[in-house]
Amino acid sequence: MILVTGATGAVGGEVARLLAAEGPVRILARRPERVTVHGPGVEVVAGEYADREALDRALRGIDAVFLVTNSPTEPDDSRVATAARAAGVRHLVKLSMMSVEEPGADDLITRLQRGNEQAVRESGVAWTFVRPRTFMSNTLSWAAGIASDGVVRALYGDSPVACVDPRDVAAVAVAALTGTGHEGRAYAVSGPEPVTAREQTAHLSEVLGRPLRFEQLTLDRAREALLAKYPRPVAEAFLESAERQRAGAKAAVVPTVEELTGRPARRFRTWASDHAESFTAADLGV
Repeated sequence: MILVTGATGAVGGEVARLLAAEGPVRILARRPERVTVHGPGVEVVAGEYADREALDRALRGIDAVFLVTNSPTEPDDSRVATAARAAGVRHLVKLSMMSVEEPGADDLITRLQRGNEQAVRESGVAWTFVRPRTFMSNTLSWAAGIASDGVVRALYGDSPVACVDPRDVAAVAVAALTGTGHEGRAYAVSGPEPVTAREQTAHLSEVLGRPLRFEQLTLDRAREALLAKYPRPVAEAFLESAERQRAGAKAAVVPTVEELTGRPARRFRTWASDHAESFTAADLGV
């Protein structure tokens, strides 16, 4: 039995779906009503990481855990890893990020993930880290602008990133959860090619069959947009990350998807085509 956390997100949901297609899976969810993976072998346990009783219920009889955390303030990795050890869990596969292995990355979010990885290492549970590059699905933040006026607004339109399809990240995680020999390994996961925001805009234009225009934000406008969504330390971390991308630090391609799944990583054009409806006016209620 495998426990999946983060199942209402892009990667965790796909991990749960892939596992449910092969056998029983348990899901820990803060909001069970948002879980979209269902079936006779799917069990959903309501609870939060800070609720040790809920964690213990979710971990009872579990062999392996897929761990997704995103709080910048709560010690959720430590909480889960400690409870997992007490429950006799044999393997913990944690979703991390590729920048933790890059010396030049020192933004808040990267530092937090390094600490989270260390907490898992020190728990005594065998671990595997899945470290993806930027998700292709991050471009869904452009959907409102595309639907309303056909404009993609982003910072640094010509900086390349080897972004990755969340489905490929999930496939790597499932390979680590269900295979052998992955303990103590850290897997960097990228897409098959670096693409820029301008190139992504062109792909979306072709997929949607409508002209789209790219508008590069100034640093001040980008900061303002981020501060409308995130606390200042998190917004500044995103801006630091963007500077690293501008310098070419996120363009490298790694073959992990093909090595662990036996098939090539999906290109951005493929992801965009498969999610075209998410960029339509009807889907956004515009």
